[in-house]
Amino acid sequence: MKAGLPTSATITSVRKLTSDTTLFALRCDDPAAAGAPLPAVASFLPGQFLELSLPGIGEVPISYCGIPSSDGTIELCIRHVGHVTIPLQNAKPGDAVGLRGPFGLGFPLKSYENQDLLLIAGGLGMAPLRSLLLALLVERGQWGELTLLYGAREPGALLFLDELLYMSQSSDIRIYLAVDRRGSCLEGIPHCRAALLPALLDQVMLQPERTHAALCGPPIVYTPLVERLNQLGLADERIHLSLERRMKCGQGRCGHCAVGTYLCCTDGPVFNYAMLKGIEGALV
Repeated sequence: MKAGLPTSATITSVRKLTSDTTLFALRCDDPAAAGAPLPAVASFLPGQFLELSLPGIGEVPISYCGIPSSDGTIELCIRHVGHVTIPLQNAKPGDAVGLRGPFGLGFPLKSYENQDLLLIAGGLGMAPLRSLLLALLVERGQWGELTLLYGAREPGALLFLDELLYMSQSSDIRIYLAVDRRGSCLEGIPHCRAALLPALLDQVMLQPERTHAALCGPPIVYTPLVERLNQLGLADERIHLSLERRMKCGQGRCGHCAVGTYLCCTDGPVFNYAMLKGIEGALV
């Protein structure tokens, strides 16, 4: 991939997750030859992002949702809310898009080795955390206990619910779910309660000296989650937050992603809380 230029890619599958959210699988049109490295945009770490472009319409930053595959397939979970993503509601297999990336810094997997991991997702934040979750499960033996806490507005807004329920049947991970609206947990969704996301931490027993937490969700949940994690003994350096909502150009040139003296596109979007603590507006 030439610097700054998008690589042409083709949509290979389209799966509706909710009325306004779709999971896309894409493959670069110039796949790597047998035995050669994958195209740059298809080699990434959980928490990184790419720039997706539609010819004649524009470009938008999107977090990776899956994990690198041997054939270079890329999964993106897209909510149709902007001038680039709304037209994608009508996309179908065979349609062409442009991709640039990967950009930013992902979750520090090296620091997670032999540690217990607590993943906390709110709403669409499940998309980038799915990338981390799948990566952890692929190399399950490298980590300690895995726990996922996931909250959304209502059962129909829980992304990848079938996938998560299947995972919950395994001893590899513990999964707890919550929905905001009281009484809206439907029968057949185990470990789901009507509560706000931070309340799920009441169900978790952790060893703070050997636990890392990875968070992604709407900014409104970050402060109460961080406060509760601190109360449970987790050090600021062990709390990693994705500020993916601030991503913009991907190269730190436009300045729209500034967080204090940091640029989210290049210094993040994943930060540990010690880096953000004291920066006004960092978590809003």
